[in-house]
Amino acid sequence: MTAPRDPARAPLAAPPEPPFAGTILPLAALNLLNQASRALVAVIGPLLALEFGLSATELGMLAAAFFASYALTQLPVGLALDLYGSRRVQTVLALVAGAGFALSAVAEAAWLLAAGRFVTGIGVAAGFMAMIKTATEWYPRHRIAAVTGTGVFIGAAGGMLATLPAQWLLPHVGWRGLFALLAAAGIAVAVWIRLVVPEAPPGAPPRRQRRRRLGVEVAEFGRIFTHRAFVRLVPAVVLMTGLTFTYQGLWAGPWLRDVGGLDDQARAGVLFCFALGLMAGSLLNSRLASALQRRGADPMLVPYAGLAAMIAVQLVLALAPPADPLLLTLLWTAFAYVSATGPASFAAVGHHFPPDLSGRVATAINATMLVLVFALQWAIGAILDLWPRTAAGGWDPAGYAWALLMTAALQAASALWLAVAPRPGPADGAGSGTG
Repeated sequence: MTAPRDPARAPLAAPPEPPFAGTILPLAALNLLNQASRALVAVIGPLLALEFGLSATELGMLAAAFFASYALTQLPVGLALDLYGSRRVQTVLALVAGAGFALSAVAEAAWLLAAGRFVTGIGVAAGFMAMIKTATEWYPRHRIAAVTGTGVFIGAAGGMLATLPAQWLLPHVGWRGLFALLAAAGIAVAVWIRLVVPEAPPGAPPRRQRRRRLGVEVAEFGRIFTHRAFVRLVPAVVLMTGLTFTYQGLWAGPWLRDVGGLDDQARAGVLFCFALGLMAGSLLNSRLASALQRRGADPMLVPYAGLAAMIAVQLVLALAPPADPLLLTLLWTAFAYVSATGPASFAAVGHHFPPDLSGRVATAINATMLVLVFALQWAIGAILDLWPRTAAGGWDPAGYAWALLMTAALQAASALWLAVAPRPGPADGAGSGTG
């Protein structure tokens, strides 16, 4: 005779699988706007620099304003997801994102554009984490990476739409019109989430019955940030994801112009392929990680391989960038593909924590990553400004080489930390993941 299950944990331990379109897909739509907003600056960045007279450092700071607010919002958003659920939180935040896009569209000064980007960062702050939270509530553990990876695959289409399609629309509507279209999409997504996403799995107690005192809930962040699994794994995880955002969100476009020698249309084509690589990697890497995990493999196996491949690609781009546009396209697409291990690595860290902390764990990782992105976007701009501007108004290729060597060295250091850092033991928490 088997012992009865704890009814309070049964919905979380073995929830019935719902239709993907009724849970993850609407949340992925807001993540699509998130990715479009990040990638758009790489396409319109040169226009913004000319219109507002921005230096490389100032352009980096403009892009970083988005990530600054995104990072500052992470921990409150993670707590809100755990207390109120993805449906309520994302409905409100989609409207905030729409307001940020609208402010960017009407900005007449650089500081107003930065303010619009700051507001937008708040609105899209929970895009990926809401999918992680919902997948944790509804799907079995080994399926979380695959389900969220599919959501990220859909969301990554936003990065694709911000390349060739945005470049095609740019002469017709201008960069302000692109932001206006995103504002309208934000409102539409808010309505979709409110009407479609369920409140909680069947049989789960109302969220208000599961809450403890706010101070106790907030204190759980201390447990997360000091957990051995978090301390050991997160440096490598945030560098893989953060470098993708750093280059796709800003510096890949200028690199392709100043080092690759590509014009606007060719640059947009490479960034389009970058987005395709990110989409394919999000889908296939996460499914591979789930399949391997189901067979007993370390959940971090796929991210480990991605880390090694990213270092190799950056060294090639820094030390021997090819002159052939096709090879450049293949290298940047490969960079995006091997870096797209976010769903697998976030899920691997989350396995070490109970499900009721899943929102806070995901946003703790993301907050750390976005602080890093803010620093990296500024640091790369500062490195480029060490050399005089070129006659064409760009930046010296030597600066880009040193920037890539810096980011590759940071990833090598994170790999070394994985080897020497203490591994989590039974006393470190309730999770049962490996790694």
